[in-house]
Amino acid sequence: MKRMGMIFRAKANKALDRAEDPRETLDYSYQKQLELLQKVRRGVADVATSRKRLELQMTQLQGQSSKLEEQGKKALALGREDLAREALSRRSALQQQVTDLEGQHQTLQGEEEKLTLAAQRLQAKVDAFRTKKETIKATYTAAQAQTRIGEAFSGISEEMGDVGMAIQRAEDKTAQLQARSGAIDELLASGALDDPSGMARDDISAELDRLSGGSDVELELQRMKAELAGGSGSGGQQAIEGGQDQEGQANGRQQDAPRFNKE
Repeated sequence: MKRMGMIFRAKANKALDRAEDPRETLDYSYQKQLELLQKVRRGVADVATSRKRLELQMTQLQGQSSKLEEQGKKALALGREDLAREALSRRSALQQQVTDLEGQHQTLQGEEEKLTLAAQRLQAKVDAFRTKKETIKATYTAAQAQTRIGEAFSGISEEMGDVGMAIQRAEDKTAQLQARSGAIDELLASGALDDPSGMARDDISAELDRLSGGSDVELELQRMKAELAGGSGSGGQQAIEGGQDQEGQANGRQQDAPRFNKE
């Protein structure tokens, strides 16, 4: 069980490493720091609000104390010593409350100063982290782009590897088709394969076609010479007849050629 747990944790850690984007992690950390800074600011505001409430209470109590003091003076002037004593007694209780509030006020004021200083330091830390975060993100993005460009040039990236394999397969299929086409042409030319269209020619047919083409050229050449020499007269007629004789001789040779080849 321990081994299975260790393997599972190792696999999970490796999967998390592949899935983790440092830029997203930095943004998340910055967001958490902003939330903490906001909480500290709210704490400063709450402490300041409590301090102001104490100040208002102290002001009210001091006003009541002054009023009781005036009432005691008036009662003593009217010969009501008992009322003057009661007024002074109440004034003394109010003064005790004011003293207690002043102690609380000083405590809150000290807490407020500490929180304000902590908020200022945290603000400076957040600002510095934001600058560092953007620098790291820019550096990471540049390094990632540089790595991808290098992988693309070297051909070791997955995308370029797939493209290279596709090109290799296309080249292999093309070479195979070219070799097959050349082999079929050689077999047809050698007669090992039959041409179903009936258009295949053997060596004898090719030789006869060549001789026939050569005789046609000779006849055309004789005709052009006859025309240049005034081919409308007897000389032209003789040239044409001579050309016809040569054509007959050529045809005779074409007819004799198969027998010669067969012999």
